[in-house]
Amino acid sequence: MPTTVRLLSVLLGLGLAVHSCALQAQDAGWVSYRDAYRSMVLFAKYGKAKNFLQNHYQVIPRDPGATLDGLRLTLSGKTTQLSLPLDATGRTSFPLLKAAYDENAMLVLNRKISQFSFQPRLSIVPRLDGVYEAADLRTACDQALQYMRYTDAGYNTRRCVGVRFAFPKRSDASVRVRDPDRESGLAPNDGAAFDGEANKDFRVMVYRFADWPERVQVISQQAPVAIAPVIE
Repeated sequence: MPTTVRLLSVLLGLGLAVHSCALQAQDAGWVSYRDAYRSMVLFAKYGKAKNFLQNHYQVIPRDPGATLDGLRLTLSGKTTQLSLPLDATGRTSFPLLKAAYDENAMLVLNRKISQFSFQPRLSIVPRLDGVYEAADLRTACDQALQYMRYTDAGYNTRRCVGVRFAFPKRSDASVRVRDPDRESGLAPNDGAAFDGEANKDFRVMVYRFADWPERVQVISQQAPVAIAPVIE
């Protein structure tokens, strides 16, 4: 067998083995910490600008009607037992632990794991004072896009168009845009905190760059549950 063909066969076999192990883990009711670690460590090692960004591990309901209420994620291994609290969007701060990696600890939910998907989730760091310069939001969105292109070539033809502020659905939160001549509120809608999610139980407001002058301030008096780049 030619060397190139033999190498491709080996790589294909390894890929099928990893996929099979992941499926076996989910069938058994847990997710491999080692697999999650590999997906999360990419951001930690990413060497380009990311000062406006944060990366979490997210548990996402597959059913639009599912709720995260009472959902608990636990890292469980021979030497590691750690509760990983989830926020309103299902995100948690992911610990990069060598011991848990070496023993391939389990990520375990207190519900049927097949009802959820798991992935890294990139978002924009919220400001404590709730005041965002438009230039910073543009930079944050661009940083997010550059990282997405680093991990997925499918983003090479897409562009940043704005940012989305998400709040609890029953919140009276508002987001205002202030420039020297006026101050206007962004229109609220019900929707998902992040693109492509089934859970649309949030109050969201989108600041689209093309709708406003470049030098404005975006003001949120209430803390958002997430700020997401809008990339189209």
